Formats: sequence, C-alpha cells, structure tokens
Amino acid sequence: MAIADRVRELAAPLAEAASLDLYDVEHHGAVVRVLVDADGGGIDIDAIAGLSRSLSRALDEHDPVPGRYTLEVSSPGLERPLRTPEHFRRAAGSEVRVKTLPGFDGPRRLTGVVEAVADDGIDLRSADGEVCRVRYGELASARTVFEWGPRPHPRQTDKSQPLHNREAKP
Repeated sequence: MAIADRVRELAAPLAEAASLDLYDVEHHGAVVRVLVDADGGGIDIDAIAGLSRSLSRALDEHDPVPGRYTLEVSSPGLERPLRTPEHFRRAAGSEVRVKTLPGFDGPRRLTGVVEAVADDGIDLRSADGEVCRVRYGELASARTVFEWGPRPHPRQTDKSQPLHNREAKP
C-alpha cells in the first residue's frame, strides 16, 4: 500500500471527527500534504491546526512514513488541484485549466468549463462552445480557475494597455 493511502486511512476518521472533508493526501519526497475542506467551502485556521495536531500524533503512533518528513495540513485553496473523479464532480460547472500528456489528440493546455464528469474522463466546454473529452489517463494536471474581480461585459472593448502607453488625464 502506498504511503499516501496509509496516511489517508489515518486522516479520514480524524477529519470526519473534526467535521472536515478529506480532499486529498499527497506524498512527495519528504513532504506529506493533507488537504481538507469544510461543507459549504472555507475552513478556519483553528480547524486546520486541530487536525494537524491529532494527525501528527496518529502518524507518530502508527509510523506509516519511513524516515523524516514534513506534515502539511491545509485547505486545497481557491485554485484547487483536481486529480480524482470526485474532485471533478465537485468542480462541475466551474472553469478549469488542464494540461494533457504528450500523445493526447488535441492541445496540451486547455481551459474550459467542466461540462460532464464520467468514470473514464471529463468533458470540457471551451469559451467558443466546443466540447472536448479528456480521459483521466490523458491528464498531466488540472486545477480550478479563480477569477479575481468582475469579468468585463462582453460588449465592452478591451481598453487595457501597458501603463507607460496610457495618456495622462488632467
């Protein structure tokens, strides 16, 4: 069993007891990263700290990670990674950025709205309305996209220019 799976087995009941959703567990080198969320989104630092303490004790007791490691417990963030079908189901209707593996029959980088989620892959609808099927095995990485600020109205012209080219107004 992989280290991430052993950590997940320990973390899941602790997260549930703290009324948190276990979003993901990653193990890369000397870092064990546990991502948690709360129903309705948003999680406070006290909840993360409490889970971190209880999980740290459980990891010390059961020792599923050989050698020295760093435990990180955090929220998946606004632009959260998407790796599992469940992650994509949660992101249905949201805009995502996807990087595909070499050999994918299409562009390597895609941005679109998750239109449908199936057991074998996802359908993305691009801004021009085209739908592209990407199988999970063709994904190198994926994450949600968070838009900072309001989107411009579609009929507005793009008035953005580099600051040094703008005319000064009296």
